[in-house]
Amino acid sequence: MKPSTNRMLNRIKCIYMFIHKKGTVTTQELVEEFGITPRTVQRDLNVLAYNDLVISPSRGKWTITKKKVKISS
Repeated sequence: MKPSTNRMLNRIKCIYMFIHKKGTVTTQELVEEFGITPRTVQRDLNVLAYNDLVISPSRGKWTITKKKVKISS
């Protein structure tokens, strides 16, 4: 796997874990927490949403779904 792909997957996993821990977060909170651009956050959230791991109950806010996830290190 390319290093850039590995970095992206690790970042997406960290974003998922952050949302899981906080409950509901805003896109801006993710930008500030991870020091990445709003566009990068949106792309990562799109990956998570496509895989039915997060939903946006209201514009700009995100929470995890009830889908079972096994987290590996």
